[in-house]
Amino acid sequence: MSVVQFMVSLDLTVVNVGLPRIASGLGFSEVGLTWVIHAYALTFGGLLLLGGKIADRYGHKRVMLLGLGLFGLASLVGGLAQAPGQLVAARAAQGVGAAAVAPAALALLASTFPGGKERVRAFGIWSAVNASGGAVGVLAGGLLTQYAGWQWVMYINLPMAALALALAWRGIAQDTPAAHRGRPDVLGAVLATAGAALLVFGVVRTDQHPWTSPTTVITLVVAVALLAGFIQVERTTKRDPLIRLGLFANRSVAGANVFMLLFGGAMASALYFVSLYLQRVLGGSPARSGAEFLPFMVGVVVGSTLAVKFGYKFAPRNMLITGGTLAALGYGWFGLMRADGSFLVDVLGPSILASVGIGLCLAPAVSIATGGVAPHEAGTASGMLNSTRQMGASLGLAALGTAAAARSGDSETPRALSDGYALGMTAGAAILVVGVLVALFVLPRPVRRDAGEEAAG
Repeated sequence: MSVVQFMVSLDLTVVNVGLPRIASGLGFSEVGLTWVIHAYALTFGGLLLLGGKIADRYGHKRVMLLGLGLFGLASLVGGLAQAPGQLVAARAAQGVGAAAVAPAALALLASTFPGGKERVRAFGIWSAVNASGGAVGVLAGGLLTQYAGWQWVMYINLPMAALALALAWRGIAQDTPAAHRGRPDVLGAVLATAGAALLVFGVVRTDQHPWTSPTTVITLVVAVALLAGFIQVERTTKRDPLIRLGLFANRSVAGANVFMLLFGGAMASALYFVSLYLQRVLGGSPARSGAEFLPFMVGVVVGSTLAVKFGYKFAPRNMLITGGTLAALGYGWFGLMRADGSFLVDVLGPSILASVGIGLCLAPAVSIATGGVAPHEAGTASGMLNSTRQMGASLGLAALGTAAAARSGDSETPRALSDGYALGMTAGAAILVVGVLVALFVLPRPVRRDAGEEAAG
């Protein structure tokens, strides 16, 4: 299960480092380039709920194997792309595969380790491997892009998917599908994905159509209508709904998902803006930029490891508050980046601070969101958490990327570009501050247990 997550995590960061070469190779515009990220995040996030439900119904191992096959095939198609639309379509197909893989793997993890110290350790290992995939991705992405071509940031997934398939086939026992009430709600998944995609589309096109233009207003109204239709379908469908709306009555589930929505938007901005800043402003090569991005990813691993160590002593809520605060401070530091800056001052320092904070948040957020959820809803709960993170990544990057492009204007001078990227990172810091406030005032305070209860636990 950790190897599967390693592959999904590697794919995200390996593509980010290659973005400048992808843009020049296929002819992406500055705003259009964000769709390499959006296409994956939207299908991944929009279909995760359906993926979790299908995994619960038909068996987590079976669904995970099918998802791995699709992920590998989409990676092959992406590497062969000759036009922007072809790559975006391949990235969307990768998202569909990941939407099947991720909730199934996380549900198997949650059901295998239902509580106690073993659960803390298991989720800590999972989050550390997740972060390790990101670290390997930035380094491999830089080397592959510079010395083999950007296409290899897609081809690298082929051996990873094959290895994950082999390990999952032999190393994971066949699980018994949960009892189900009806067929999965495909209509709800389509409405949610289409509504979110149209919302992002409306936001990123504000560089061509102002917010008050009929095109933008109509696009956003239709997007909201689709999302409202999704909620209505979940309330009235006779099929097995993607979300049991009663889950949101649980403050832990609701608070963790709101936190992850904000967290996803902020993290996507770091991966995107810092990668572009290293190459387009500081003038680094892809290989050098990948190496310079490595401290950020290693910091996430360190933070995840600390989360395991301190998870035995401190409540997950307190870990979110601490980690979110550190990350917000790091993003604020990133917001000071300059056109005549340097790696040591403008990237390394804030990378360490922000990444350790991010690592401290990963495992506690998962533990909070899935804790207290019935076993038959584990896939749904994990899918919902991953969905909110990916949707947050796409919506956050759409808003921040558009704002950064507006600040830079038509100029591509180092000063104009750095001003735009700095604005995006400052906005990311503000988003993280809101996330900390959610953890403070929405998540329930931890309940003290007496010595007898501690011993029993």
